[in-house]
Amino acid sequence: MKKTLALAFVLATPLLSIAQSSKPDAKLLLQDIKVLSADSMQGRLSGTKGSEKAQAYILRRFKEVGLKPFNGNYKQHFSIDTKRAQVPEATNLVGYIPGKSDKAIVITAHYDHVGEREGNIYNGADDNASGVGALLAAAAHFSKHPPKHTLIFAALDGEELGLQGAKAFLEQPPVPVQNILLNINMDMLSINNKGELYASGTYHYPQLKPYLEKVKPRKKAKLMLGHDRPEQGQDDWTGQSDHFRFHERGIPYVYFGVEDHPHYHKPTDDFENVNTVFYPDAAALVIDFLEIADSSLQRISVQKKSAAQR
Repeated sequence: MKKTLALAFVLATPLLSIAQSSKPDAKLLLQDIKVLSADSMQGRLSGTKGSEKAQAYILRRFKEVGLKPFNGNYKQHFSIDTKRAQVPEATNLVGYIPGKSDKAIVITAHYDHVGEREGNIYNGADDNASGVGALLAAAAHFSKHPPKHTLIFAALDGEELGLQGAKAFLEQPPVPVQNILLNINMDMLSINNKGELYASGTYHYPQLKPYLEKVKPRKKAKLMLGHDRPEQGQDDWTGQSDHFRFHERGIPYVYFGVEDHPHYHKPTDDFENVNTVFYPDAAALVIDFLEIADSSLQRISVQKKSAAQR
């Protein structure tokens, strides 16, 4: 039987109110999502020419925003061999910004999508060019504002094929797994007409709630908590993106995303349907939370509950 996890935070100082001054470059953010969701990327299916084009663009942007490679290489190659797909060479793209601590926060967003089907290109603007754009915006912010903890930015492959990129990342992590304090995962941030961005994970890790509650609403986006309780069925997002692989290993996570919309996994998930006023503010909310967590989070002690305690 799967065990749930509880965690205790040890803080060097009381939880601080952080000045939330992060403002992503909206023009660049929208350019990133537009390029990654163009027809020329062919839907970014793992192992395809479209995926290679997306990798080339993301790597150029990694260098532009100042991310450093581990051991001189941004690429982490792995293979996918499952009932769903066989991909001899899939590729995660990983860079980092060094902190004052050897403890790390891992920021993830998958760049793959589902490719082409029946003559239609599934461009995946929201799913998940939007997450990659926000990841790049966060990296640009912390390149100018050095973090306390080491921040690892991972654009993951193979999410659509069973969270394979996150699995490979944790099988050969760039830092010891025990040094990873938190995973912040972004998957679908750009299409929501109610101005709602969800932060999922506090059901499993309630000690994260005070950090999230310190994130102030932006003009066009506000943070909502939820979508993480087992009784919610399909509305429980715990296992629905790359953060689940971290959760499996007892690494706390916060998953940022919007609720499903009519374009989800449809050929209409195009740049033209991105909410261009909501998306920059949604990305800003994630960066605000990352600032708060980086400032205060020191060490996490993970304890497993017995079935009787759950």
